[in-house]
Amino acid sequence: MSYNIQAGVDTKKYRHYLTQGWKHVLPHRDRQVNLDLIAGMIRPFDIVGLQEVDSGSLRSGFLDQTEYLAHRAQFPFWFEQINRKIGKLAQHSNGLLSRMRPTQVNEYKLPGLPGRGVIMCHFGGDNGLSICIMHLALGHRARMRQIQFVSELISNQRHAIVMGDMNCSCESDEMQLLVKNTNLRQSGCGSGTFPSWRPMRRIDHILVSDSLLVENARVLDYPMSDHLPIGIDVLIPKELDLAA
Repeated sequence: MSYNIQAGVDTKKYRHYLTQGWKHVLPHRDRQVNLDLIAGMIRPFDIVGLQEVDSGSLRSGFLDQTEYLAHRAQFPFWFEQINRKIGKLAQHSNGLLSRMRPTQVNEYKLPGLPGRGVIMCHFGGDNGLSICIMHLALGHRARMRQIQFVSELISNQRHAIVMGDMNCSCESDEMQLLVKNTNLRQSGCGSGTFPSWRPMRRIDHILVSDSLLVENARVLDYPMSDHLPIGIDVLIPKELDLAA
């Protein structure tokens, strides 16, 4: 699963970006309720990639949201990457939640202006599974550079899953470049993910290597952010080594 949780803010209309913009810098009681609801929704999954999660600042009540969701949803393994700190007001991060113990976790800063990153996690041995979780830039030129960087990261990975808020559509130059430069394929492009209250655009994606069989790719109707979460079920081939 991949989910941009907008730090627990449940935007429901465009005007809320203005009228409720204070929630992005100050704490509020609804944020905790939203996190508990999100924890219940993600609990059935084995691996979850999070974007726009706060790592413990004023706006989150100094709560590390990745750690909180891991404990609340009973994920034994978690990792976070802080990409942008705005004093004590906000800590923008990517997060990984997993039921399997990773053998290696690395974090990388993406090309472009500071504030964007990717988590790369490996499960098993040399023929194991690699997971990339990312949040790409708003600008086209920066995204193209970032996609090229990610393509090089996973170029030698036989079994890989790449997920995140890509800020671009399935038909975009960026996504076409990622598919062209790797053995990845898109797992579903039918339904929109943004904005959550009227999902017209598909800017959140999960791509998988051609060695993996995807079942039940779906967008979940769970508007607890300005994005909708996406999930897939993956059949693991026998030759894939997940033993740590």
